[in-house]
Amino acid sequence: MTYLVTIVGGGLAGSEAALDLADRGVAVRLVEMRPQHPTPVHHTGDLAELVCSNSLKSTKPDSAAGLLKQELAALGSPLIAAARTCAVPAGGALAVDRTLFSKAITDRVEAHPLIQLVREEVEDVATLCRSADAVVLASGPLTSDALSSSLMDLTGRDALAFYDAAAPVVMADSIDREKVFCQSRYEDAAAGGDYLNAPFTREEYERFIDELLAAERVIAKDFESRDLFQACQPIEEIARAGRDAPRFGSLKPVGLTDPRTGRRPWAALQLRAEDACGQSYNLVGFQTNLTFPEQRRVFRLIPGLENAEFARYGVMHRNTFIDAPHLLDDHGRLRTPRAEALAAPVYVAGQLAGTEGYCEAIRSGLHVALAVAADLCGVSLPPLPVDTVYGALLSYATDPATADYQPMHVNFGIMRPLEPPVRNKRERYGAYAARATAALGGYREALDAAGLMPR
Repeated sequence: MTYLVTIVGGGLAGSEAALDLADRGVAVRLVEMRPQHPTPVHHTGDLAELVCSNSLKSTKPDSAAGLLKQELAALGSPLIAAARTCAVPAGGALAVDRTLFSKAITDRVEAHPLIQLVREEVEDVATLCRSADAVVLASGPLTSDALSSSLMDLTGRDALAFYDAAAPVVMADSIDREKVFCQSRYEDAAAGGDYLNAPFTREEYERFIDELLAAERVIAKDFESRDLFQACQPIEEIARAGRDAPRFGSLKPVGLTDPRTGRRPWAALQLRAEDACGQSYNLVGFQTNLTFPEQRRVFRLIPGLENAEFARYGVMHRNTFIDAPHLLDDHGRLRTPRAEALAAPVYVAGQLAGTEGYCEAIRSGLHVALAVAADLCGVSLPPLPVDTVYGALLSYATDPATADYQPMHVNFGIMRPLEPPVRNKRERYGAYAARATAALGGYREALDAAGLMPR
């Protein structure tokens, strides 16, 4: 029996899913609106165009990014194979000639006998479902207004975000616990609390504000400034309105007592646990439009964060993504009453599903392709182990307990803690890598037993 899957979006996730399914013998209709309907950031009509950096991050085997590439290679990702063919020197990172890479993917898609590439804008999801056995939405952070409207009809208007205002996240073990203290506002300092607090002296605060105001910002384009609500104001813009303004907002010290002095600090940043195990912390209220290098430099002036390692930098830009923890299952399938009433199942992949990063988008497309293939073949998709880096990300992104979800990339901060704990960072990362590699081996065996590994 011949199946047809319609994929919307020819970015990294959509291209990966299309090639993976077609290589399995599934007919694919890949719909990409460019170049007829350009976006503010794309420059060509080629598929899998890299619009920001040309780096796909680290290849080190004891890094989360390196482990993700191992996952992709082990599962037969066509895009990671193409990236290595188009690689340029980049030290310990995988970087590509972005023109050659996009062209290679476009050429392969156009030449594949089971892929029909259609250049048009999709406006209605329900219409797609009437002529396909499954639909994959991988339209990315700049999903068109028409498709966004259709998706909101399926999910509810509050389940789709149009402006990404994410604060930075730092690794817990990089925070200086001699300088920060644990306390919730207006609670006894001896009783602790749900937040870590980084207290400023007046001198420390003044220096921080000086550097914050002088720091280099990302140049905002029109698509980055539309839909900006007051609650999403960058911390540097709040400071620009008045040097003491942050002290009455996200840096307010009210209700806190610094145990080192027994007094209220001049200002204080609160850090909230990002994951259930407390391995990473969110800088509360620190939405920012600073460049990543400037975030690293300026935010390390915060007492206790002098050696902070960032699991995620803050971002302020247009980014359409769904509330994955409450809408998607662990196969990437949209689970709402309206979606399940459609003529075909709808899956979501890539940045629209809430992943952050090039390789994360590729891996998301591969995961959804596996899920669709399993569904069409009538076999059970083996569960992805949470001890793999993408398994950890998927668990985080589809856990209904994940509140105020923002797009996330793979990192050790969201992985299950080691038992027993390993204090040395290099040894700890090595232990994460060993555990992830073992879990990936078992997953590959399970996929092979189910007939889902590429031949």
